[in-house]
Amino acid sequence: MKNMSLATQIFIALILAIASGFLLQGNAAIANEYIKPFGTIFLNLLKFIVVPIVLFSIMSGIITLKDIRKVGVIGAKTVIYYLATTFFAIAIGIAGGWLFHDIFPVLSTSDIAYQAKATPSFMSVIVNIFPSNFLAPISSASMLQVIVMALLMGFSIILVGKEDSPAERIIHSFNEVFMKCMELILKLSPYGVFCLLCPVVAVNGPAVIGSLAMVLLAAYLCYAAHMFIVYSLILRIFGVMNPLDFFRGHMPAMIFSFSSASSVGTLPINMSGCRRMGASKEVTSFVLPLGATINMDGTAIYQGVCAIFIASCYGIDLSLGQMATIAATATLASIGTAGVPGAGMVMLAMVLLSVGLPVDGIALVAGVDRIFDMGRTVVNITGDAVCALLVSKSERR
Repeated sequence: MKNMSLATQIFIALILAIASGFLLQGNAAIANEYIKPFGTIFLNLLKFIVVPIVLFSIMSGIITLKDIRKVGVIGAKTVIYYLATTFFAIAIGIAGGWLFHDIFPVLSTSDIAYQAKATPSFMSVIVNIFPSNFLAPISSASMLQVIVMALLMGFSIILVGKEDSPAERIIHSFNEVFMKCMELILKLSPYGVFCLLCPVVAVNGPAVIGSLAMVLLAAYLCYAAHMFIVYSLILRIFGVMNPLDFFRGHMPAMIFSFSSASSVGTLPINMSGCRRMGASKEVTSFVLPLGATINMDGTAIYQGVCAIFIASCYGIDLSLGQMATIAATATLASIGTAGVPGAGMVMLAMVLLSVGLPVDGIALVAGVDRIFDMGRTVVNITGDAVCALLVSKSERR
């Protein structure tokens, strides 16, 4: 087990959970009473870490981003591009999930109480984004309010203007502490997945297997749509280069990222590929490392598809307001959680909490997260490369 990657361990846990669930069919009460409580412990730990991870990682990132002022317009163009494409990605993910939602199964979840909340008005949603109490957003896990808190406090620390101030050191230190805490919790993922999924399979049987295949198909179709439509249009409209030439030149980085599922690990190959396709050294050395940290188009698509999949499994119809909240939360939180190991799972928990969906649904997709991760990493590094070429072209003009 020590020599296995976490993804391999989770996948083994998925297989064991399915097998054990089939064996316990007809005795689901045993699974719910003696196995599921340990899965609930894992979920509680995941809920515990989401808020501090978002709060301190966004603040730490903002404090670090003060260096962007040194590169002026390049930094502004890069951040605007990343936020815009991430929003398009989550929109595609939600649309793809909605198109497939009639095919997704409704699982038996009688052990989880859930009542759909009344849809709030647009203006009340805007008002509720801004916190009125420092501790309330943290205790209630109101993710949009936590993000606003992090933005305000991060910018305030920068405006104080003191280099290496105690506040900066404290924020960076707490960020490192909670990152390490996140790593410790994620090491329990195989056990958490087994203990959460086994009772679900025991109750629902073969319906779970078909649901995983459908959600993977939906996610990969959305990945392909974002890359070959959105990125191709950006390349064509802004006159950067022929999309076919781009994908041909970018293919080595795409293949490596798919096999490694690591944006950071693909960085050297991505940088050399962008240089060969005409991106300047100065822009490439700034845009691509920043993109590996904050650009998460593929993960945003994953959030949209999985949120609607989990809602469908619980028989919940999301309103337009809830879908808008998912889009806003995933877009804003992408900057704060990109560097977290297992960022997809953390962000998914955050998105589910933002619209009141049961976090237990993570168990349905966590076992195949590695397969999701391979595709979304390809989308992430492809978006970074398009940005490097676009900004280089813009600066030359």
